[in-house]
Amino acid sequence: MISNEKKTVSFRKTLVVLTAALGLVAVAAPAMAAGGAKHPRSGGFSFEGPFGTYDQGQLQRGYKVYKEVCASCHSMNLVHFRNLGDKHGPFWNPEYPNPNDNPVVKALAKESQVPDIDSETGEALMRDATTADKFPSPYPNATAAAAANGGAAPPDLSVMAKARHDGANYIYSLLSGYVTPPKGLKMTSAQHYNPYMAGDLTPFWEGEGHAPKGGFIAMPAPLREGQVTYDDGTKASVDQMAKDVAAFIAWTSEPKATERKQTGFGVLIFLVLFAGLTYASYRRIWKGVAH
Repeated sequence: MISNEKKTVSFRKTLVVLTAALGLVAVAAPAMAAGGAKHPRSGGFSFEGPFGTYDQGQLQRGYKVYKEVCASCHSMNLVHFRNLGDKHGPFWNPEYPNPNDNPVVKALAKESQVPDIDSETGEALMRDATTADKFPSPYPNATAAAAANGGAAPPDLSVMAKARHDGANYIYSLLSGYVTPPKGLKMTSAQHYNPYMAGDLTPFWEGEGHAPKGGFIAMPAPLREGQVTYDDGTKASVDQMAKDVAAFIAWTSEPKATERKQTGFGVLIFLVLFAGLTYASYRRIWKGVAH
């Protein structure tokens, strides 16, 4: 048997360890509270929720913002022009089940130039894109992308909404959330403050109180009022463009989301009916039988 003295010593050791652990948490708490980013604002997107669907008009506007603003720095290496005509996509038309036959998609592809090889001479050349081509990349490789952007290569946006917490809302908040840096924040000319960017500004804070939420981002504010002209007449405010391109990136990240939700709803209905049928069969087969 363990003596009372040994039990007392063991209890004291446990108490000391717990006290030390609580002390560390108390010390770390202010630092943890000082860092981090603001929680993303809601964009009120139509595709949110179990029954949400993409707004085709918004996807078309989002593609325009990507094409005219974002594509100069960011690639979408996982997206082909034909995807624009896929079911529930920006330019989907039921009259063209095969998106490669969609005239709008063909015209959009032809607006871009992609690198190719001359089949006769073997020399490099540029040609009009077809529906089978991927969206062209603005840089030949990651090294060139980093060199052109102060050492920070712009990330590919193909699945960016899936790669960030709260996907579309995060992208919308980040693009529309640039503000004047708080007084007392040390930063270089290559850094830009954004309260929705993850980071800890404590080492760079010389102001009063805790460091502000947010972090530094290499990309300057990419959107400005009236930067694009929407075909449907929608006013191109910074907030509107941020929502539209966020919705488009959400679609490229999960283009089959609407079909997946519809399939899931059908499966749930089947499971409910199947469960009811199973229970009725059970009641009928075992009726009057003692358990």
